[in-house]
Amino acid sequence: MTNKESLQRHLLQLDNRGYKAYKDIQGSYDFSEFRLIIDYVQGDPFASPSKFRVIVPPNIAQIPYQLFNSRSREIALRDYLTRQFDKAAHSISSKRGTGKSGMIAVTRFGQEVLERTSAFIISSNTSDIEDLGGVELRFAVGLPAGGRSILGRQAAEMLCEDIPQIVSTSLKYANLNAAECRRHVETVEDADWLRQQLAENRLVAFVADGSILPRRSGVDDRPLLNNAVAFQSPPSLKVEFNCPNRGLMSGMGIPAGITLIVGGGYHGKSTLLRAIELGVYNRIPGDGRECVVTNPAAVKIRAEDGRSVAGVDISPFINHLPQGRDTAQFYTENASGSTSQAANIIEALEVGRKKKEEGRGKKEEGRGKREEAQSFVLDTELVAISEGDLVPVLLVDEDTAATNFMIRDRRMQELIAKDKEPITPFIDKVKQLYADCGVSTILVMGGSGDYFDVADTVIAMENFQAYNVTKKAKDIAKNYSVSRAVEGGENFGKITQRVPIPASLDPSRGRRDVRVKVRDVDELAFGTEDIDLGAVEQIVDSGQLRAIAAAMVYAKQQYMDGKRTLSEIIDLVMADIDAQGMDILSPFPEGDFAMFRRFEFAAAINRLRSLSVVAKMTVDC
Repeated sequence: MTNKESLQRHLLQLDNRGYKAYKDIQGSYDFSEFRLIIDYVQGDPFASPSKFRVIVPPNIAQIPYQLFNSRSREIALRDYLTRQFDKAAHSISSKRGTGKSGMIAVTRFGQEVLERTSAFIISSNTSDIEDLGGVELRFAVGLPAGGRSILGRQAAEMLCEDIPQIVSTSLKYANLNAAECRRHVETVEDADWLRQQLAENRLVAFVADGSILPRRSGVDDRPLLNNAVAFQSPPSLKVEFNCPNRGLMSGMGIPAGITLIVGGGYHGKSTLLRAIELGVYNRIPGDGRECVVTNPAAVKIRAEDGRSVAGVDISPFINHLPQGRDTAQFYTENASGSTSQAANIIEALEVGRKKKEEGRGKKEEGRGKREEAQSFVLDTELVAISEGDLVPVLLVDEDTAATNFMIRDRRMQELIAKDKEPITPFIDKVKQLYADCGVSTILVMGGSGDYFDVADTVIAMENFQAYNVTKKAKDIAKNYSVSRAVEGGENFGKITQRVPIPASLDPSRGRRDVRVKVRDVDELAFGTEDIDLGAVEQIVDSGQLRAIAAAMVYAKQQYMDGKRTLSEIIDLVMADIDAQGMDILSPFPEGDFAMFRRFEFAAAINRLRSLSVVAKMTVDC
C-alpha cells in the first residue's frame, strides 16, 4: 500500500497522457487519517465514473457506540453519513474537463432511509459503551480529462486535496452536527419500533397525528410547504404508543380487515393511501411522514394493461375464458386490466408467507413505562425490509384499478348472466382473502357504495382530515340494499407455486455473459430484454432496482435448478443477503445498491417476458 504523496506524484506524471493510463492508479493509498481505495478506473471520460472507497478507522471517525448499537440505528447512521458526504462533495467538487470530469458523488437518494451499500460502520465489536465506530464510504469519481487526455494536476487536486477535505467534514464525528445526527437515528428507530407494534395491536397501519401527508408535486416528494393540513386521527380510531425516543405519540390505527377510504375528489383519499403505501419504508426527519408506518408486507395492487403473465393461476378471480383459455396456468403477452390485476394479487400471495410468530421486542422488567420503551430491543427480522414471514396487505386505489375487476353491480348481473362473465369481482373475494388467508385490504373507493357491505372500517377524507364513518356506511347499506348476488363461492381458492425454468432467465447479451442496466426506478435492461416496472409503485430508489438486477443474476447462478419454486428461490436469496449483506450480489464492492423487498424482487422476475414456469403444487393461501 502506497501513500498520498506517491499518488500525487503519479498523477502529475500522468498529465497529458492518454486517458487509459489512469488505470495505473488502481490500488490502495494511506492518507494518514484514512485509507483511499481505488477499486475501478473508468476507461473513458464519458464512461461510468471510477469507483472509490475511503476507510476511516474508529480512532479517527470516533462515532459513539450509542449511534449504531442496534440494526435500526446502524442503518440510520449509515444513511446520515452518506447524505453528509454527498452534501460535502457537492459543495467542493466542480467540473474539471470533459465528460464526467471533476465529479465526486455518492448514490442518489430521496426521502426514504434505506439500507445501502454506500456506507458501513466499522466497529471493534466489543459492545462496550465506550466503543467508537469508523466508516467505510463508497463513492464515484469522474477523473479529469481534456478531450481524452489526462489532466494530472486537476486529478491530484481532486484526490489529494478535495477528498481529504470531504472526509474530514463529513466522516469525523467531531465535525458533524451531533444533535442532527442523533435526531436522524432516533427518528428511524422510533419508526421501526412503531412498525413492530402493529401486529400485536391487530393493526396494519398507523398515521401519527401532526403528519404532513401532501407532497409538493408529482415529481417532488418533499412535504408541501404552504397550506398543508396536519393529519388528525378520528377519536374512535386513535391509538397511543410510547416510543423509545419521542415518548407518547397518538395517531390513527387502521385495524386488520377490510378498510375503505372514501370521500370527495381532491380531499386526500389517494394522498392518504400513498402515505400508507410508502409506510413500509422509513423516512428522514422533516419529511412529514416519519411516523406513518405500515405492515412491512403491504403491497400496492393495480391494473397493468399490457404486462406479460407467465403461468399464474388466476382462477380464484377469472375462469372459463373464451376459446377455452386456461386460467389455472395463465399465459399472456398482453394482459388486460382485469387479468393483470388478478395476476398481481396472486403473485403477491405466492411469495408472501404466513408469520410463524408475532414479531415482538423484548423489554426489561422492573422499570417504568418510559424507561421500558427506551430499553426496547428491535426484532431485526422485522427491521429489515425483506419482511420475513408476513402475510401481505393489499393496497388498492380505484383510480388505478380495473372497474370490471372491482365491481359488478346488480343491473349488470341481470344483463350478463354469471355463466357468461369470466370475472369474479374483487368485492366478492375480499372478505374471503381475509377469512381464509389473513390478507387485509385497504381500498380507496369513492365510486361504489356496494363495498359498504363488505367493509369492516370506513374512513372518510374531508379537506385532508379523516373521519370514522363506519356506522353511517353500515346504516346506509342496511337501508339501501343493493340486492346484488354474491359470486365468490365458498372459499377464496388455492395458490399455485411455480418453478421458473432456468433457461428463461438469460442475462447475457452478445459476448457478455451478464448485461444488466437500470434506468431510473421503472425500467431494467436484463440481457436482451427491457423489463417495464413503471407500475410497481413501491420501488422508490434506483439503487433498489440495481440490487434487484444483481439479485436476479445471483438467483439464476446459485438457486434456479428447475426444481425450486419462485418463493423458495427468493427465500434463499434474501437469507443470503441477510447473512452476508448485499455485497454478495456482486464480485466487487458496489456503492449504489439499496435494500429491496421480496415483493418487488418477484415483480421484476414476473415481468420478464421470456419467463417460463411449471406448476409445482397448490397450497392454501
